[in-house]
Amino acid sequence: MKQRSVLVVLFDGVQSLDVSGPMEVFAGASRFPGVSYELRTASLDGGPVRCGSGLTLLPDSSLADAAAPHTLLVPGGHGTRTADPALTAWLRAAAPHAEQLVSVCTGALLLAEAGLLDGHRVTTHWNYCEQLARDFPAVEVDPDPIFVRDGRLATSAGVTAGIDLALALVEEDHGREIALTVARHLVVFLRRPGNQAQFSAQLTAQTARREPLRDVQHWISEHPGGDLCVEALARRASLSPRHFARAFQAETGLTPGRYVDRVRLEHARRLLEDTSDGVVGVARASGYGTPEAMRRAFVKALGTAPSEYRRRFRTTDLTDRPGE
Repeated sequence: MKQRSVLVVLFDGVQSLDVSGPMEVFAGASRFPGVSYELRTASLDGGPVRCGSGLTLLPDSSLADAAAPHTLLVPGGHGTRTADPALTAWLRAAAPHAEQLVSVCTGALLLAEAGLLDGHRVTTHWNYCEQLARDFPAVEVDPDPIFVRDGRLATSAGVTAGIDLALALVEEDHGREIALTVARHLVVFLRRPGNQAQFSAQLTAQTARREPLRDVQHWISEHPGGDLCVEALARRASLSPRHFARAFQAETGLTPGRYVDRVRLEHARRLLEDTSDGVVGVARASGYGTPEAMRRAFVKALGTAPSEYRRRFRTTDLTDRPGE
């Protein structure tokens, strides 16, 4: 039996879902024969902690009394905004003894304060990426992925991304089938790769203030396979191409071309995940024209080809159609 001990660090102001989400994943996996995750929680003094939501958690022990774990997991929450020096000191001393160091959401801020992220590529909640990069210049912050693996270090974005990361860790330890069964039990999808963006294209961009530009955003989302060149979009907004391009970027934060690229990638991903449509059909429906153009877009944005993306992340076992 492969046994993994997991120690979750608790502190006042912790985000309860950052704690319970990964723990439910590991506990669910432990129901399978041959799988064992020994889950423990600990606070500085062993006393109860109050979550940001008002929920009170009772730890198993103090951090000083906790045995060195295989996986040390540091959740996020409002309590990370002002790091407790005693907690930072404990993390600095204890983390090197763990085989795997994991943070969820703004737990990365505590690890950074302890000097444990220097020289590593990491992520955190999108709203704190800029702060993390500014306050800790020795840390390479990637604001886009939902989780990042860098050697023994694993960091995730906000809240539910901790569940995605925990499922990925279970898959590494025990295979895809067990992780997939746990995901189904929790009614979540085992399909989000670590380098999937934290937001959809529509959420990444701001919504335009002016109605003609909002209408264009909606049109792009509804017609990813259509003619989405600047000239065509400008006509829909009744603006000159030059005026349209400037106004669109000013109000959404993205150029029209960049916005279209993200919408098309997102549309292609959904088709690969949720349908058995062949790659040729997916490329055409998503506005790429050819499978090769779609492959280049996937490799550039996600680091993987469409066929490999589908193999790993589609929702159910579907029968591929011709063209796959």
